[in-house]
Amino acid sequence: MPGTPGRRASSRSFERTLFTEPVLYVSREAKPTTAGQEYGVFDRHGIQIGGVAVTTPSLLRKVIQLLWKSDQYVSRRFEVHDANQSIVLKVEKPSKDPLARFVVTRADGTPIGEIIPTDAGRVRFTLRAEGKTIATVVASGRQRWEVTVEDPVGTEVAHVGPPSPDLSPISGNTCLVEIPLQVPEPLASMLVATTLTIDIALTAQRG
Repeated sequence: MPGTPGRRASSRSFERTLFTEPVLYVSREAKPTTAGQEYGVFDRHGIQIGGVAVTTPSLLRKVIQLLWKSDQYVSRRFEVHDANQSIVLKVEKPSKDPLARFVVTRADGTPIGEIIPTDAGRVRFTLRAEGKTIATVVASGRQRWEVTVEDPVGTEVAHVGPPSPDLSPISGNTCLVEIPLQVPEPLASMLVATTLTIDIALTAQRG
């Protein structure tokens, strides 16, 4: 996205965080934890600065989907944490929600916004916060997801997709998250929550 003002450039003068880095790499290879699974999040230098924990038991999800042919009864939970293992954002899909939405909150449960499916024919979502639409998400792809996020005036504010193998600072199966613009809240938190979890969520849904 050339020619647009970017996020603050990384340097040694301040701590790199999920909210300051314009480029992040999310591992697609889960590590088992006592509560579920975790996916590492790395900066452009290959330093782990966070992670995404998935706390929904995968076996339970598969059993429910098999019995009811639907995932509307499954509560999916994602916890985004920083390099110190402190939770910064939570993303949860409530069970039996007719909108099949994901609710985004801060670590203490303070609501931030919602990720709402808007088109059954395409993988498309609306990001809503403070009673209004703040961005639109469109995902496509067969083997790997390509995700574009645009603000209400059509400016691309984030992108998720497969990285170039020769540019990725970490080995293994990863996805590239780009959030080049410094945007205000609540959009900033909604972008981090969405881009760090959407590939995991869509890949799990595809099965």
